[in-house]
Amino acid sequence: MIAGIRIGHGVRLATMLLAMLALCLGIVLGSGALAASASTAPAPTPTPTESGDFTTTYTIGGILRDGDTLIEGAEITVAGAGGYSEVATTDDTGRWSVAVPAKGDYTVTLDPESLPDGVQLRDPDKASAVVSATEWQTNTITRSFPLGADTRQTTGFFEQFLQRLVAGLNFGLLIALAAIGITLIFGTTGLNNFAHGEMVTFGAIIAWIAAVLLGINIFIAMLIALVLGGVFGYLNDWLLWKPLRKKGVKLVQAMIVSIGLAIALRYLYLFFIGGDTKTMSVGLSDAVALGPVRITTGSILSMIISVVVLVLVGLFLTRTRIGKATRAVSDNPSLAAASGIDVDRIIRIVWVLSGALAALAGVMLALYRQVSWDMGFQVLLLMFAAVTLGGLGSAYGALVGSIVVGLFVELSTLFIPPDLKYAAALVVLIVVLLVRPQGILGRKERIG
Repeated sequence: MIAGIRIGHGVRLATMLLAMLALCLGIVLGSGALAASASTAPAPTPTPTESGDFTTTYTIGGILRDGDTLIEGAEITVAGAGGYSEVATTDDTGRWSVAVPAKGDYTVTLDPESLPDGVQLRDPDKASAVVSATEWQTNTITRSFPLGADTRQTTGFFEQFLQRLVAGLNFGLLIALAAIGITLIFGTTGLNNFAHGEMVTFGAIIAWIAAVLLGINIFIAMLIALVLGGVFGYLNDWLLWKPLRKKGVKLVQAMIVSIGLAIALRYLYLFFIGGDTKTMSVGLSDAVALGPVRITTGSILSMIISVVVLVLVGLFLTRTRIGKATRAVSDNPSLAAASGIDVDRIIRIVWVLSGALAALAGVMLALYRQVSWDMGFQVLLLMFAAVTLGGLGSAYGALVGSIVVGLFVELSTLFIPPDLKYAAALVVLIVVLLVRPQGILGRKERIG
């Protein structure tokens, strides 16, 4: 009986397995038949949208206008290799576009006869434009044809010189705010702080968050950035630099630590605010004409605040006990300590002052150039150039060096491309140091 039950159970189990195998086989065969039928069926005709996929369509186009008037009915011819030629006509919005077969060299020509009465090319010799094969970084190339009389105002060399002179003075004062912090830290600790640019960026980001995201008045935002910048400098010394000093870390190792800190902070800013440029839209972008010079209200405010703060810093260093103690520590830390000066306390105050000045410089730089995650790093070499040019350890030398660097950076654009202006400033630094190695206001020191 038991054997019969086992046999019956085995038969039922075998039957179920066979049924499952048959079902799987049917599914496989059915899917194969569907795939075969699908492969033999005619492919659907692509719609115009599908055939015009942007990955395979290349266009040359543009907008034709005479001032604010859009030009309709003008004819533009696009010609290329192999006898290719296509004519486009501008629509009622002045737009024209030609789909070309591939990336390559093309000649775009506007037919002057097709322009409406009273409309003509600004330069009759520029009725044709060339598109080269190396320009095809995207799938669309634009070409424009200026129409009508040239109403642009030309500026003489003297007016440009004055404009660049004011811009250079403004930029130099911004550099000076941050460079004085660098020279104070160097004078009291001997450290070249390569993370100082990130302290500048910190102030700009705080001001942008307060003034733009939170809608706080820009002057209150400056005060917030100033205070938090000082706190940031305090934390730098308390958490990092004081412990390293206590452990006797040499200056070269400390400099490498500052480079690592700079990289870490820079990419921390990138993580939190993103890589795009933030607009410092706080209502200070209106232009003011001062004779031949046009300057924004933000730049005027920046220059006034920079001058006032630099004067206050000078008075602090020369008229207060803490300022005199700071100068004493900068001259000779061992002698200052033997005279009863708390060197660690002075260094802590210097870090707070440097952080506050760097943050304020960041706010001024944000009004001058907008906010980005690496804005402090972009001007770091200029700050070191200003400190070295003026004389290492000299606050007044940093001010003079910053003004020289700022003026040369902006005035050099009268003669060289703007992309080279920072490199030109560093060349001037090298030339000056070849003549006066101690810097403009630096002191000669005995070697050996």
